[in-house]
Amino acid sequence: MKQLLTSILLLCACGALAQRNNPKDADRENFFRVGAKAGANINKITGKSYNQGFSYNFQVGGFMQFNFSKRFGLQPEVNFVQTSAEFSNDANDIYDDIFRDGSQKKSKLSYLEVPLLLNINVGESKRVKLQFGPAYGGLLKQTVDSLKANGNIYKNGEWSAIGGLWVQLPLINGGVRYKIGLTDINAIDNRQTWKNQAIQIFVGVTF
Repeated sequence: MKQLLTSILLLCACGALAQRNNPKDADRENFFRVGAKAGANINKITGKSYNQGFSYNFQVGGFMQFNFSKRFGLQPEVNFVQTSAEFSNDANDIYDDIFRDGSQKKSKLSYLEVPLLLNINVGESKRVKLQFGPAYGGLLKQTVDSLKANGNIYKNGEWSAIGGLWVQLPLINGGVRYKIGLTDINAIDNRQTWKNQAIQIFVGVTF
């Protein structure tokens, strides 16, 4: 994690130097741009059956930018996002019928996530953007330790809301976001509500 943050700072410093050496290019923003990014997905699943600490996972994906004016734009994305969580001891009492006797009860989920974000430029340089909007995640795979059967305990899709900050340098991008789940992903019953939350940190390139 420290290495990722150090990389972000170095890349941002290099981009800032490039902007200072060529200020005209720093303020130029094309109507259409594409790019890719990768980074950390620091997530947890909220609910009585889960430990409330965050887990460190990854995300990788691509995006398009449509800059409709000097202030506003849209950014659709397609990302592969991995999340994980660990059940607390309470799971033995509440959902004992779905687990074996093993003490290790961890889950790993893989999503194909499609956010649609509104970009709002901050300041005159057009390089710092506030981002917020909805995202839909389709569950590609779920793996849960100690299950008695191969049944699914998570729903196949979820809606979430995303907000964050994007730094767009001439070639390099980076940022941080917070994602909060809006969908109860518990597919077993309605006795508990399980929702995803995540802090996402990333770097990438924009063309």
